[in-house]
Amino acid sequence: MDADSEITTAADIDLSPNQPTSANKSHGFGSLSPWAVFDAPEEAVVPEAERQLLSVEAVAIPWNAEEEANVAGHKDILEAYESHLQRRSSTHLGYPYNLTHESKELDTFMQYSINNLGDPFEPSNYGVHSRQFEVAVIDFFAKLWKCDANDYWGYVTTCGTEGNLHAMLLARERFDGKGIVYTSRETHYSIFKAAKYYCMDAEGIDALPMGEIDYDKLEAALIRNKGRPAIINVNIGTTVKGAVDDLDRILRTLQRSGYEREDYHIHCDGALFAMMMPFVEWAPEISFQKPIDSIAVSGHKMLGCPMPCGVALTRKEHVKRVEQRIDYLNSVDTTIMGSRNGHAALHMWHSLRQKGVDGIKAEVKHCIDTACYLRDTMTEAGIRCRLNDLSCTVVFERPVSEDLVQRWQLACERDIAHIVVMPNVTEAKVDLFVRELIQCIKEHGAQPVLDDDSPLAQLSSLAWGSEKSSAFSDGAIKNSKN
Repeated sequence: MDADSEITTAADIDLSPNQPTSANKSHGFGSLSPWAVFDAPEEAVVPEAERQLLSVEAVAIPWNAEEEANVAGHKDILEAYESHLQRRSSTHLGYPYNLTHESKELDTFMQYSINNLGDPFEPSNYGVHSRQFEVAVIDFFAKLWKCDANDYWGYVTTCGTEGNLHAMLLARERFDGKGIVYTSRETHYSIFKAAKYYCMDAEGIDALPMGEIDYDKLEAALIRNKGRPAIINVNIGTTVKGAVDDLDRILRTLQRSGYEREDYHIHCDGALFAMMMPFVEWAPEISFQKPIDSIAVSGHKMLGCPMPCGVALTRKEHVKRVEQRIDYLNSVDTTIMGSRNGHAALHMWHSLRQKGVDGIKAEVKHCIDTACYLRDTMTEAGIRCRLNDLSCTVVFERPVSEDLVQRWQLACERDIAHIVVMPNVTEAKVDLFVRELIQCIKEHGAQPVLDDDSPLAQLSSLAWGSEKSSAFSDGAIKNSKN
């Protein structure tokens, strides 16, 4: 910034959004973040003062007093950044983050360097940790996914990707690098990343139109490679379409292809839906009572935390293969990371305690109901869309206007986009988005189908079922006694 330039201050920015009265009403269980829930303003213009304060030049770190004199103060920059986050949180639809978390009770702990280095179940010489909270979180998920007592191990990760990296490492070591990874082509990129990192052979299996793995092609690949162990990634909700691979069908496919239990290793990538499916009455069971070996889930998605985090859970026998004693820590090394964010474990624990099982069920029901509402509203407006069974991800024709994509932070793949309905997405927000999408189509036209096999073309496939079919409806959420 030039010395003669006028320095913008936070006083130039209006930090108070025009919120409707309903924004401050209670939503679900626990406290909400009003910035995430209130109906987004229809005016999408970024204030120029905010733009200046958050420019690359303004946030650059000065090297000397002369440079420091020519940039805005850090307090003004941070206030502008908060204004930016408030506005962007109000138009957040494309990515699966639960923004209704409330963690002010934990603010005081930010003054401590909480590090859960080492194994969560082994003590360390470093005393500023949240290991007891981490173990409580692991125990919760072990009960949720029906692990046998004393036969599970896990830890709080930095994200779902780390959980997948850890799971693939355990699978590789189990078979001394001789296994083949099988996963659908609609799998999250982290599984393919893990295979590359660990020099594992991998086969991407074609997916059915609605996003599930093509079971016939999986069977053909298993038979073709018979004699080498199979490492299968089962998607509990694909990234774009929210499709859930049928675990029981995959197990039958393995058996029919001549694979015994010692010949295969199954990982379930449940980043979002593994937290939802245990609470849906007739959803297929994902649990360690079946011959699976690991599950990874994100903590910042369905549960809701202010930082990316997650949980990796596996059978205890598998982690023993990678365990190493580290004298420097007075603990054992079993995790991907060395130093691990103890604040993440504390926040996950706090969110679970604050919401409880009933609170999580209420949020799952909200997501289910609102996803159906979004699908039905779009369908009635003539917008091409689909909602997978066991999903809160509504897939629809990609808006032609990139401005609308950016405003609502939509995740897109070729000629489709999706909205992941989370607890902070309200029917009022859905109505506003659909109005803007209808206006976008009037002004710019509808998204053309790129080719016969494009994602948008596949929305017409009968594999999706009827346009309004879904396992989600009143009564679909399990009773508290379950």
